[in-house]
Amino acid sequence: MRGVSPVLEVPFTEDGAVDVAGFRRVVRYVLATGVTSVMFPGFASEFHKLDERERTELTGVLLAETGPREDVAAIVAVQDHATRLAVSRARAAVAAGADMINLLPPHFLAPTRRAVVAHVRAVLAAIAPTPVVLQYAPAETGTSLDGATIRVIAAEHPNLALIKVESSPPGALIAELAAAEPPLPAVEGYAGVQLPDAVRRGAVGTQPGCSFTEIYVELWRRFAAGDDEGGEELHRRLLPFISYWMLDTELIVAAEKLVSVRRGLFASACCREPCHRLDAEEVRMVDRFLAEFADLLPALD
Repeated sequence: MRGVSPVLEVPFTEDGAVDVAGFRRVVRYVLATGVTSVMFPGFASEFHKLDERERTELTGVLLAETGPREDVAAIVAVQDHATRLAVSRARAAVAAGADMINLLPPHFLAPTRRAVVAHVRAVLAAIAPTPVVLQYAPAETGTSLDGATIRVIAAEHPNLALIKVESSPPGALIAELAAAEPPLPAVEGYAGVQLPDAVRRGAVGTQPGCSFTEIYVELWRRFAAGDDEGGEELHRRLLPFISYWMLDTELIVAAEKLVSVRRGLFASACCREPCHRLDAEEVRMVDRFLAEFADLLPALD
């Protein structure tokens, strides 16, 4: 998992049903941008609004697309609060063909740090040697894990391969992990708001949403090629949009879905309630975004 690793969105029909064909198009579009890994389901996928049947079906669609390919990795996420359920889901995902597991630590009703660490260790042990990405998203979950604790877990469980750092700002923790012995690589999330700083501090990738993957691919290409000035310039163009949309998770989900609809990826920008409903100015903002980046975002219909 290096470079850009998008989190896949889930399109719904106007009546709120899962658009399976639309999701398949999402998968194929993202893979066609040249990324080497994708993740599902995450916050950008509205995972908390999917039932078990839907989640299983969509995961199957993803793995059917990635399974025959050696150039891409499917990262399947586990967000269950109960350790028993998280272990079971992680094992099932690996058996189904997942290349990596993304683990969101439990956070409902504020479990103790000791309980969170025990949960993470149990999942890591259950699926070793399959690599695991540990998602650290304190703003969304309230869970707090420091670098020292993460390093101890990684020393005991070599399949803890990456940390997805979504603290705000993420740079200090990314740098701390990169300076560990051995170094523990990190990827940056949070729509890439702090991407340039994360790259300077040692991030090995970024994990944004997926409706404008081409922009992130170009951003990463510039930074990886040593074109820091070009990367900073492109990020400055992007920042007014993503900094506003990331003020609320439901807001960026709604905005990204409208971007996908405008590009012709699927038919409806429906989000399952409760959700953020874009107002007229926010819709105009999406259209300004598409005009600003028309050079990088071709129509997909």
